[in-house]
Amino acid sequence: MEKKEQHEEFMRMAIELSIKNVSESIGGPFGAVVVKDGKVIAGSANKVTSTNDPTAHAEVSAIRLACIELNSFDLSGCVIYTSCEPCPMCLGAIYWAKIETIYYANTKVDAENIGFSDKFIYEELDKPMDSRTLPVVQMMRDDAMQAFKLWETSSMRIDY
Repeated sequence: MEKKEQHEEFMRMAIELSIKNVSESIGGPFGAVVVKDGKVIAGSANKVTSTNDPTAHAEVSAIRLACIELNSFDLSGCVIYTSCEPCPMCLGAIYWAKIETIYYANTKVDAENIGFSDKFIYEELDKPMDSRTLPVVQMMRDDAMQAFKLWETSSMRIDY
């Protein structure tokens, strides 16, 4: 199969997950598929409202399933197809998972137009911590540093 056709096939899967999620009243209009070496490893739709989990976006849910399937937190060599441009949380998860490429369909502006706006998060991240809407208070750093010091010399340490 030609590369473009393969990309379209995987994107269709992500879009179909998003459509099914809405048409079956499961959750929001988002779907994602994680692929490695031309094979689907995992796919998921948005599960925020059905699981009462604000982190259960389609991309994060698909990443979780792919990690279980591959028995690894490192998804190097994988790509993700998502029905919409990832939000900041999903983008962070994609980077942490070391996914190599993101393919997306709808834009964040398209999502904003139907009530899913992450614009305020981007705006908040650009502000100094003391100017953000959500108070951010650092405390007890010296106490917390003990875990970091233990980690530096831990035999179970795995860098990621």
